[in-house]
Amino acid sequence: MDCSHIQFCDRQSVVDLTQLQALFKLGAFWGAERKIEDLSIAIENSDPVISVWDDRKLIGFARATSDGIYRATIWDVVVHPEYRGAGLGRKLVETVLSHPRMNRVERVYLTTTHQQSFYERIGFEANSSTTMVLYNRPIANIPVPEVQYQELIGG
Repeated sequence: MDCSHIQFCDRQSVVDLTQLQALFKLGAFWGAERKIEDLSIAIENSDPVISVWDDRKLIGFARATSDGIYRATIWDVVVHPEYRGAGLGRKLVETVLSHPRMNRVERVYLTTTHQQSFYERIGFEANSSTTMVLYNRPIANIPVPEVQYQELIGG
């Protein structure tokens, strides 16, 4: 496949949420039910956000969250099924990793269900010793202790 015309973009504002939702439905079982409103919030709170385009067609996407120095997590890596096998997934992940918000980070995490070998070829290692998950419940169901805050006065 000739990919010389494929464009990578790191601007959140160019992501077409309708196309992104369709890409998830087509190429990511884990993201098939995502709502446009929720995708918008996720993108707004991520940096970098990398999109991949064939003319005006969204064919790839990944995003990350990071403190810029110690920890980062890559999320939502997806490539359109018709474009897989051409190296775009690898280039997409490498583009995220080389972004200024990511390229100095000590540890980069990601979660994958079936693509461990793909990520290992990029340099990721399995890490079963430190990863934990909290399946968050709506805040209304969690008892919150009453906390009083005091304004700190510098001096």
